Amino acid sequence: MQLNFEKFNFQVKEDNNGKNLIFDIVRKKYVLLTPEEWVRQHAVHHLIKQGWTASRISIERALPKSQKRYDAVLYDKSGKPEMLMECKAPDVKITQKTLDQVLGYIHLQEAPFVLLTNGIQHVFIARVRQELKILTEIPPYSEIKTFFLPPK
Repeated sequence: MQLNFEKFNFQVKEDNNGKNLIFDIVRKKYVLLTPEEWVRQHAVHHLIKQGWTASRISIERALPKSQKRYDAVLYDKSGKPEMLMECKAPDVKITQKTLDQVLGYIHLQEAPFVLLTNGIQHVFIARVRQELKILTEIPPYSEIKTFFLPPK
């Protein structure tokens, strides 16, 4: 399925049970290719191309003090969470319910940015002071630093 990302050359193969696997460049292994994984891999490749560092991305871990899991967290140079990423399958619509789910994660994991995507629609949320700014596209990493983070 074509998503609202540029095309990337992914390594896809079939396992012994006939299931498709995709190589995850962050986890450095093949993982089951589900619709949600297809979106996550596109988003990860896009973010890396936009300037995020692959070695500072963590995929599918539990949030602190919670049973909830995130799809990915991108960390800054000091190891603090900088952006949470929640991926949905392309057939899952981005609704107020999905936005509420992601906004709940902000309180569990202090991160100034959140990306919610189903591969077709993207919602980028920036927390600037106590205010949330919502964009419908993913800004390049250099613009995030310039426009959203307060000067030090």
